[in-house]
Amino acid sequence: MSLKAQLTDDMKTAMKAGEKDRLGVIRLINAAIKQREVDERIELDDAAVLAVLEKMVKQRKDSVSQFEAANREDLAAIERAEIVFIDAYLPAKLDEAAINVAIDAAIAQTGASSPADMGKLMGVLKPQLAGQADMGLVSKLIKQKLAG
Repeated sequence: MSLKAQLTDDMKTAMKAGEKDRLGVIRLINAAIKQREVDERIELDDAAVLAVLEKMVKQRKDSVSQFEAANREDLAAIERAEIVFIDAYLPAKLDEAAINVAIDAAIAQTGASSPADMGKLMGVLKPQLAGQADMGLVSKLIKQKLAG
């Protein structure tokens, strides 16, 4: 079942169960997906839907930090709840050891040896780790390996 079909089924389930918070978040997700489809005039596949979900989580994390800085814990709690609902549709995150294994394999594949080769590594790793790892962490680990 595709991610979009799962979202539609979950929306129906949330409606029937009267889960207003979950329903609201699923509607936000569907709206973001539709917006991207209309803007780009394409039908999104699961990988593109995952990219939309990751972007939504990142936006909410930024919002939480802004709300906490402004001492608005009520709004930060709402954003955290939305993150929990959105995370349910994302694949499980890889731990640092698994990311290091993927980086080592990419280094062996590309022959990268200096920080100047980081672009090559990210080009190989990004499709492999999409949705499974925080690319900021991947970038940091690559820099450590290539510098050290």
